[in-house]
Amino acid sequence: MTQPAIHRVSALDLAVAPFNWRFAEERRAEIDAHFAEKQREKPQLWNGRVLLGRDPVFAGERLAASYFETDFASFLAWRDWGFPDKTVFNGFGMGALRASDGAFALGEMGPHTANAGRVYFPSGTPDLDDVRGDALDIAGSVARELEEETGLTAADYRSDAQWHCVFTGPALAMITILQVDMPGAALRERIEANLAAQQQPELAAIHLVRAPGDLTAAMPRFVTAFIEAQFACR
Repeated sequence: MTQPAIHRVSALDLAVAPFNWRFAEERRAEIDAHFAEKQREKPQLWNGRVLLGRDPVFAGERLAASYFETDFASFLAWRDWGFPDKTVFNGFGMGALRASDGAFALGEMGPHTANAGRVYFPSGTPDLDDVRGDALDIAGSVARELEEETGLTAADYRSDAQWHCVFTGPALAMITILQVDMPGAALRERIEANLAAQQQPELAAIHLVRAPGDLTAAMPRFVTAFIEAQFACR
């Protein structure tokens, strides 16, 4: 994984088009066996359809890229095997919840998920529900994931106009700051109450980050790079 590069943009031009992914075709039997093993470990895993990206171009305040549809099993194998196809990236939106006292709220993924124990902002690899016509709606994806994971809706926060795109090679996190008009402790309490009401919540806990010292090894590098940059600007 390369050193993270952060690009600030105001427009996302993400086209969705058919594409034959040679990795998924040529290693089909291995991929299916790998997913069967993962499903035995975590029966809740589902081989749904997801979208991965290619050919990212940053020009001025615009990010352009092409997305294609594949199955979750192929994505999981590509990730677990060290991203063997370097021409593809996992490009997803993230909602960086920032409380009125400046604290960022992050979620810890539950033990039944594919990213158990990892701590990051509400997000998810895009799927077919995020496609509008022939384009990928990352803002809509963020809103959907945020409500599913935390119970917060668009009425609970104000979205920043810019996207902070953190590119590491295999991952492209498109992060938008969501300002919430309540202090961090109250925000965490509200989300945890929502989690307690869910039968099988995706998140196991909520973590607050108020300073660089609160960052941990459980947080992906694209998350810590973004937060470090935010604190450096204060």
